[in-house]
Amino acid sequence: MESIRRLRRPRSIARALRRILGAAQPGQPILAGVPAMAAEQDVPLREAPQRLEPVFDPVREPRLDDPIPGDTGSSGMEPPPAPPTRPRWRRARRALLVLLLIAVAAASGLAVYESRTSTLQARFFANLAKKISYRVQPGPSDAIRFPTASPYDERLGYSNLPNYLAKLKTRDYVVASQARMSPKMLELAGHGVFATYREKTRAGLDILDNGGEPLFSARFPERLYDNFEAAPSLLVQSLLFIENRELLDTTYPKRNPAVEWDRFSKAVFDKTLHSVGLGSGSRVAGGSTLATQIEKYRHSPEGRTASTTDKLRQMASATLRAYEDGEDTSKARRRIVLEYLNTVPLSAKLGYGEVNGIGDGMWVWYGRDFASMNKILATNAVTPEYALVYKEALSLMIAQRRPAYYLGAGEKDLETLTNSHLRVLAQAGVISPALRDAATAVVLHPALGSGVAPPPANTFVTRKAANAVRNHLANLLGDSRLYNLDRLDLTVKTTLDADAQKAVTAALRRLTDNEAAAAAGLTGKGMLGNGDPSKVVYSFTLMERGDKVNYLRVQTDNYDQPLDINEGAKLDLGSTAKLRTLTTYLDIVDQLHKRYEPMSKSELAKVSVDPKDRLSQWAVEYFSTLPAGADRGLPPMLHAAMERTYSGNPGEAFFTGGGVHTFGNFSKLDDSRILTVQQGLQNSTNLLFVRLMRDVVRYYMFQLPGSSAQLLADADDPRRAEYLSRFADREGKDFLARFWNKYRVMAPAEVEPALMQGVRIRASKLAAVHRTIHPEASLAEFSKFLHSYLPADSEVDEERIAKMYDQYAPANMSLADRGYVASVHPLELWLVGYLRTHPKAGWDEVTKASVKERQEVYSWLFKTHRKHAQDKRIAGLIEVEAFLKIHAQWKKMGYPFDSLVPSYATTLGASADRPIALAELMGIIVNGGVRKPTQRIDSLHFAKDTPYETLVKRGDAEKGEQVLNPDVARAVADAIKGVAQEGTAKRVKQAFVKQDGSVISMGGKTGTGDQRFDVYGAGHRLIESRYVNRSATFVFNIGERFFGSMTAYVHGPQSANYDFTSALPVQLLVTLAPSLMPMVEKQDTVTIPGLHVERAGVAAPAGPTDAVATDKEQAATGDDAAAAAGDAVPVEEDAAAPAGDTAKPAAKAVEVPVAPKPAAKPAAKPAAKPAAKAADAEAPHAKPAAAKPAHETPAHAKPAKPASEAKPAAKPAAEGTHPKAVAVHPKAAGAEGAHAKPAAPRKPAGDDPAADKPKRAPRARSDVVDEVLH
Repeated sequence: MESIRRLRRPRSIARALRRILGAAQPGQPILAGVPAMAAEQDVPLREAPQRLEPVFDPVREPRLDDPIPGDTGSSGMEPPPAPPTRPRWRRARRALLVLLLIAVAAASGLAVYESRTSTLQARFFANLAKKISYRVQPGPSDAIRFPTASPYDERLGYSNLPNYLAKLKTRDYVVASQARMSPKMLELAGHGVFATYREKTRAGLDILDNGGEPLFSARFPERLYDNFEAAPSLLVQSLLFIENRELLDTTYPKRNPAVEWDRFSKAVFDKTLHSVGLGSGSRVAGGSTLATQIEKYRHSPEGRTASTTDKLRQMASATLRAYEDGEDTSKARRRIVLEYLNTVPLSAKLGYGEVNGIGDGMWVWYGRDFASMNKILATNAVTPEYALVYKEALSLMIAQRRPAYYLGAGEKDLETLTNSHLRVLAQAGVISPALRDAATAVVLHPALGSGVAPPPANTFVTRKAANAVRNHLANLLGDSRLYNLDRLDLTVKTTLDADAQKAVTAALRRLTDNEAAAAAGLTGKGMLGNGDPSKVVYSFTLMERGDKVNYLRVQTDNYDQPLDINEGAKLDLGSTAKLRTLTTYLDIVDQLHKRYEPMSKSELAKVSVDPKDRLSQWAVEYFSTLPAGADRGLPPMLHAAMERTYSGNPGEAFFTGGGVHTFGNFSKLDDSRILTVQQGLQNSTNLLFVRLMRDVVRYYMFQLPGSSAQLLADADDPRRAEYLSRFADREGKDFLARFWNKYRVMAPAEVEPALMQGVRIRASKLAAVHRTIHPEASLAEFSKFLHSYLPADSEVDEERIAKMYDQYAPANMSLADRGYVASVHPLELWLVGYLRTHPKAGWDEVTKASVKERQEVYSWLFKTHRKHAQDKRIAGLIEVEAFLKIHAQWKKMGYPFDSLVPSYATTLGASADRPIALAELMGIIVNGGVRKPTQRIDSLHFAKDTPYETLVKRGDAEKGEQVLNPDVARAVADAIKGVAQEGTAKRVKQAFVKQDGSVISMGGKTGTGDQRFDVYGAGHRLIESRYVNRSATFVFNIGERFFGSMTAYVHGPQSANYDFTSALPVQLLVTLAPSLMPMVEKQDTVTIPGLHVERAGVAAPAGPTDAVATDKEQAATGDDAAAAAGDAVPVEEDAAAPAGDTAKPAAKAVEVPVAPKPAAKPAAKPAAKPAAKAADAEAPHAKPAAAKPAHETPAHAKPAKPASEAKPAAKPAAEGTHPKAVAVHPKAAGAEGAHAKPAAPRKPAGDDPAADKPKRAPRARSDVVDEVLH
């Protein structure tokens, strides 16, 4: 067996060699034991010893019975070998190799062909793009995916849409319709592919009126090429050479513009080397095309490619977008060039913002007008200007790689890089050598561009309504930056009426001219007088009543600043506050009706009412004296309340606001009259409303549950100490705040010298000051301080110095006593000492640290023998509490501010107001006591014609709040009709006349505000009188659908040159009436369930849910027409003043009689002379008592703009304090009054241009303190 193995081994080796080297040639025998080469050469062989040789037999394997070589056996001969054969598998291998080579060649050819033609890509991606779509359907979408944060999607608001919709939902807006993406679009979005749709090159905010007319439009970029042909060919060629040379090659119309395969292959190769550490380490470039760059700066996070995945995502998205319209990409490639030129990001510039596109870039960075730039580049004449413009445009295409650097600090590098490109472009033949040389010779200065132009004239005036909507939109969306809002892809439909808005705005702008003002009837006494009409600011607001909301129709002013006077100013609007007071008064009557109406006479007899609570007393008496069977309903009681009488006598002094005040009427005729509330409202009589406000305040002081007024009668009431402590804390804070404002602007080293300037140089005073502000000082330091201030003739010896050192030590003398000795307010002394040791202390720290000191300063007030002084302080605090309750009621009625001035002067306008808030109050009255939301925006249309399209509309949820009894609202509506029919607004009575001659009934309330600051010294000596502003307002309703306000306003010291009254805004409304009538007469303005639409000549009843007065329509007579034009109309002596017909709800149809006018005085009496002043009366300012004030009262800062925030706070004198002080008095404003009718016919109040100017009421004296009024 071993021999057999040995024999097989060499044969196996030979067989293996043959497989490698190939078989022997056919016809050549294989000689055993003879080398092949020797056999071929026929070399004679010599005999050799016989040995075993292997035989290479490719035919068969050796077997056990094969003869051994050399063994002759029986015959002595070897059998002949079999002929060689070729195996089949070798032929198959060669055929496979040939096929493989053919396949590789074919694939290579196909790849080259596909890279050039993109035929297969075109078919695949075009078919895929057909499956990508979206449609808009009603309701919220269940098939939508919003994009992630990226520059384009953030700027247009697409990525923030979920957040916007969530905020709008909380404001009662609902999704009316939204886009639904196709399944394939959702699938690709899930894989990170950017949405495929026709993206917007330019977008921005559009604001439309209720009819679709534009009010505002913002578009960014502002300057762009509308089509490919408009772009200069030289710019296009230069761009393609730099970024994408093969893009516009028309040889292959299906070519994929997203990839240049040669550059992409090189980028892949470089990236591979870079990944294995063989690259240069620099950023791999060359894989981008214009299409992928657009995807990058639009949709990649921060506009950057952060990874290979980002690059592949950009390529896939760009490819799909290229084949969106089919396999032919010729148009798509031209569109790519155009979009790149229009949208390439070019950093941002202060004063302009984000810059995108060559057009905006040339304007912002180089100050080039877009049209002029294109005109120059179209000439193709190589001039210095042509070369500079081309170089500037070329530099922007280069700067897009690092725009913030190259267009900022890298200006020199940009110059160098641009010159290099110029040389390369010239070598390639894109530009001529002449242009290269001319462009290289000029220098770029992008940072010095002057493209930020000033805003156009009157831009604030013409955009007031749009700006109001934008501000409201910012609040709705939670983005306070108007810059961001203007760039949203959003269309806002508002409730404004564009025609009326433009007409009113144009009319207000014209009034700055003397001739236009005269033509409008705004000159003369009681009007503008000799004042400059260009300095008067007019604001106008008009709303329309809807079913569930109030629609804002007009909002404008002529104030050429961003501030909106209607919504942003805090103005003293004078006697318009009487309307709020009247509403509160009648609301109290409603409360009293609910309380006492169920009681019988015997039960009413047991009711105990404080004598000072006159309203409760009257209510008890009203029901006690009501005849059996009489109507006990609320409407008759409200009518009776309007017929309650008050005196117009100005002789009484009123303790309110912490001090004693006196007031005066505009018309002296009212001083001796007893007037009903209705008459006082029509005539705007100040003293009547001051007394009415006093009754309202006392009602809340004495009758509400938990009232503290009773403790005034009980000296042992434990609550007295609590009230006195609160007074001390509040009063102390007021004084501390004044001292804080004085010293907080000073350096620490300046504080003590500033204090010493007001200290009389006496040893005792110096000692009290030093021991307070330097309590830890040594005797030597104390002595040095005294000697440094005392003159030589007032020196004191060391023994007295040592005695004073101990005597005035904080441990031996109270802070209040040290302040008394130093003739400095104790809290001022304490504050200076505290600031010395805490120079960086803030207001909060100071108030916390001074709690003990504030109580200590008023320790005298807690002594029981001071009951009278205590009562005054406690009464002041209880009055403040009553005003808190009044404020809560006013707040429900739309009052815009967080507090009221706790003074009866609030009824004359001392607490300020806003025109828009007054209009909202009128809306509550017109809507039957329901406070409805004011709707400015009807719908918001986001991302129109995109896969994110969303239409949001105001929901139908009922949000109206019943804040006033409908009967009370009706009573107020009836009352204010009297103001427009017979009172201070009589000239507007017939201003709104329909085409058929019928007149729309008007109602309203006038007000005049004259705000000043008067400073008084000792002996009630006037030191300073400073004018702050003057205003006149008319809040009105036009029928039962429209209501609003008109205001005239002058700010600052120049207001001293004007004496206009509320006759000015009333006359202005008369002038604007023809411009407003087309809107008022529209039949389809709103559709309100339950509310009729006014029709000319027909008085339709109010709907069952609308408890408001109906329009009283009547034919205009000749006299009425004259009155409408501003002429005076004689009034008969005995003529009643009806408030107009009243529509009552079906449940309570009560006819309310109208009281006759009081008897007229004989014509012969002097009181019967004509009215003292045209239109509404201006109130004389409230007069402070002539007492010497014990403390300085804080002066309020002069407002820097119309929104004056000064709040008066009159303070009583603190008993036991000694230093003299100066009191500051802003005079009471807004007082106005109409005049009593004499026996002879005369012109109505507010219409007599020859009226005398009113005289101011004399000031009364008091032992308390001078008043401080707003």
